[in-house]
Amino acid sequence: MATLVTGMPWMRIRVFPELAPSFLFRRHFRRNSSVRASVDSDVSVRVRFAPSPTGNLHVGGARTALFNYLFARSKGGKFVLRIEDTDLERSTRESEEAVLRDLAWLGLDWDEGPGVGGDFGPYRQSERNSMYKQYAEKLLESGHVYRCFCSNEELEKMKEIAELKKLPPVYSGKWVTATDEDVQEELAKGTPYTYRFRVPKEGSLKINDLIRGEVSWKLDTLGDFVIMRSNGQPVYNFCVTVDDATMAISHVIRAEEHLPNTLRQALIYKALGFPMPFFAHVSLILAPDRSKLSKRHGATSVGQFREMGYLPQAMVNYLALLGWGDGTENEFFTIEQLVEKFSIGRVNKSGAVFDSTKLRWMNGQHLRSLPFEELTKLIGERWKSTGLLTESEGAFVDEAVQLLKDGIDLVTDSDTALSNLLSYPVRATLTSPEGRPVVEDKLSEVSASLLAAYDSGELLGALEEGHTGWQKWVKGFGKTLKRKGKSLFMPLRVLLTGKLHGPDMGSSIILIYKAGNYGIVAPQAGFVTLRERFETIRQLDWYTLNQDQPALESAATISN
Repeated sequence: MATLVTGMPWMRIRVFPELAPSFLFRRHFRRNSSVRASVDSDVSVRVRFAPSPTGNLHVGGARTALFNYLFARSKGGKFVLRIEDTDLERSTRESEEAVLRDLAWLGLDWDEGPGVGGDFGPYRQSERNSMYKQYAEKLLESGHVYRCFCSNEELEKMKEIAELKKLPPVYSGKWVTATDEDVQEELAKGTPYTYRFRVPKEGSLKINDLIRGEVSWKLDTLGDFVIMRSNGQPVYNFCVTVDDATMAISHVIRAEEHLPNTLRQALIYKALGFPMPFFAHVSLILAPDRSKLSKRHGATSVGQFREMGYLPQAMVNYLALLGWGDGTENEFFTIEQLVEKFSIGRVNKSGAVFDSTKLRWMNGQHLRSLPFEELTKLIGERWKSTGLLTESEGAFVDEAVQLLKDGIDLVTDSDTALSNLLSYPVRATLTSPEGRPVVEDKLSEVSASLLAAYDSGELLGALEEGHTGWQKWVKGFGKTLKRKGKSLFMPLRVLLTGKLHGPDMGSSIILIYKAGNYGIVAPQAGFVTLRERFETIRQLDWYTLNQDQPALESAATISN
């Protein structure tokens, strides 16, 4: 066992010789090996998020980016963004721009990367090919890799034989032991070749994952793997290792599906003499049925949630709780609080279930925690843009937001909330099973008295005075009818709002009254004014309504 101090003074790697090719180390070495990084206390933390621009940013990728961001910020380190676009057929600049846009929307600003620059660029793999070739040649010269001239047919035959013998599909071709003469002969013929990494045939490799603990692999299950394709393009595991090492990445925090890649990458680190970073593999995000979260479960990309009206701070808060917690019952965090409290040690290695209902609830918590001016601006602009109102600000907007905000979890919910307030489905309510008890409680008598109060101007005068006038009027109206509590307020709610349930009745009626006076409601909003409501009440056929007729419509969907 030897300790090698690499070119980076802040990190040491313990190197076990049997990880090197067998022809370099032939004796006096144990068969078990361990590769682990030990970092000095003054280590400079550098982490990276490395998405492939082949589609939208998945919530799983967003959580990985978030954990990297929080770790870097909590340690005073650097958060690097690197674009892994070596899949030339599927990678697009449009997808890259979408990923960058989503990260920026979440507030995960990167210290180095596209659009920012840095000392370790370029930050797109497609622009680093010359570097990969340089390090591949270095491995060829050192004997850690060799040229493989096997055809696809030969490789398929090896796989078939391995399957028949029930053995791992490891490479067993002749080029692992080929002579220089054999190689030169094929080169002279122009035969295509790949670069294969020479994996030790005995021993094991062990890492200490910061989340999963000790993880080990037997080397005889791997086989010699390709690092450069015959077309000169580098393979993913080779690119990632070279990139992480040359960018001085200290901690690799990524999804657990990359855990199997760690074995190949660790061998490449050792062969090139690079220091090993710490590894932390985060568990997958699961669907409610505990399968891997996918499109068949609904929205899964950050862009989709943004379009649905979710706030970035709510997304960040919820994603952080998918596998992490601060050890308390608290679930509401700002990003500043997350930076202060986050630690890799509290990341759970079990899969986290994505609960869209909880995400919606959390968005409502963040929405209502916004400064009131910001909340009214957000919702007011929404109401104007969707054609409900002709203005996005003013007294009506302020009062409407104040009244309706508790029933709004998404900005898009505000459309339904305001539309419900402005609508008047009184006939559907009265003919529903839920409305029948109200009708049977002498609602026609309350209706007659209410019409009289409206026609005399008494009710309108009270509404003109606002809440004080309304409360005074209701108290007197109840005394006249000898009603109070539910027997007073339920019939009034049904007659004035057309619904069995809703926000504060007094505030609702005052707002409806003001909406008719301000002229702020757009014609297409379906607004029924107070005057129109009383005209509808006059036309109600109480004799028919009091008959024991079958319900025409349930009020369940119209009373919220």
